[in-house]
Amino acid sequence: MPTEPLRCAGALIVDDDGRLFFQRRSPQRVLFPDTWDIVGGHLEPGEEIEDTLRREVTEETGWTVSHILGTVGEYRWTGNDGLARIESDFLVRVDGDLTRPRLEEGKHTEFRWLTERDLAVLDEHRDVNDGLIRRIAEDGFAALRSIGL
Repeated sequence: MPTEPLRCAGALIVDDDGRLFFQRRSPQRVLFPDTWDIVGGHLEPGEEIEDTLRREVTEETGWTVSHILGTVGEYRWTGNDGLARIESDFLVRVDGDLTRPRLEEGKHTEFRWLTERDLAVLDEHRDVNDGLIRRIAEDGFAALRSIGL
């Protein structure tokens, strides 16, 4: 077991209408099966956080990061695999057809663009005390407001 927390990067992708992108994890996933999530993943050895952010966006959606708009926050959590993580999340804009992401086969099953009013959908299939993705989304919308979007 690693003694240091795993480092992760997450992207809250923003469209021109101020909505955020979420994708549903497949039911077969070990961590958070069948739940809504943002784009992101673990840093690979030698990788910087911005490199991870860009790589994960392309791997999970087929889009490319065009602008990093700002930081949303840093979150510490432990998955049901027992591993501690530190996740740094960012607001980003992307290039590509936003109506047609290329979801990673076997990892994600559907996507949605959500407004702040739609956030209750993020609670589907979550444990009562979890709420992490909802908190990240709320912080993402707060960050959008703080930069005037």
